[in-house]
Amino acid sequence: MDVDFSAIATPDYANVLGREHFIDYRIHPLWAKMPAISGPAFTVQLSAGDHLMMHAAIYQAPAGAIIVVDGVDDRFAVAGGNVCAVAQQRGIKGFIVDGVIRDVNEVAEMQFPVFARGVFPVPGSKHCYSELAQPICCGGVKVNSGDIIVADNEGIAVLPKETAIEVYQAAKAKADKEAAMTLSQWQANHQLRIEAALKTAKGD
Repeated sequence: MDVDFSAIATPDYANVLGREHFIDYRIHPLWAKMPAISGPAFTVQLSAGDHLMMHAAIYQAPAGAIIVVDGVDDRFAVAGGNVCAVAQQRGIKGFIVDGVIRDVNEVAEMQFPVFARGVFPVPGSKHCYSELAQPICCGGVKVNSGDIIVADNEGIAVLPKETAIEVYQAAKAKADKEAAMTLSQWQANHQLRIEAALKTAKGD
C-alpha cells in the first residue's frame, strides 16, 4: 500500500498515539515554512563530538529515506551545507537531528528539510565508527530503521514500521470525521464531553 503519511498532520497522529511516539519539541524546523516530510527512518548513532557516521550515512541511506540522528550532544555541528546538498541529490528527504548543524542559510536556500536542536558553526571530528541502521534514541524516542517518520511544523511523529499503516488509517479516519463536522456540531459534541469530564473531576 503506497501511503503519503504526511497527508495528515502530526496532531492527527497525536489523537491516536501516545506521547512516547513524539520527538522532543526542541528538535524543530531550521528554516521558515518548511514543508511536511514523511518516509522511512535511516538511523545514525554518533559519538560525542564526532560526525563520521553521519557523513557515511548520506551515501548509504536509500532514496526516499529520512536520516534520523542521535548526535549525543549539541557541542559540535554534525552536518553542513555540502552534506545536505549531497543528501538532497541522492533523494534523501531530510534530516532529523538530535544535535546541531551549520550552514543553515545554505540549507534554507536549497530547501532541504532539516529538523534539529539548533545551529552551531564548529564541526566535529571524523574518527568514531558505529553500525548504521541500528536502533537509536532521538529526542527521547526509540527509533528503528524503517519506522515511519512524519515531521511538520507541529512536531515529529515516529510510527513503528509494523503498525504504521494501521496508525495512519486510524488517524485519517478520525481526522476525516472531525473535518466533516461543522463548527457548531463540533462545539455541541465538545461541550457535552467537557461537561461530563467536569462532573467526573468534581466527583459528582
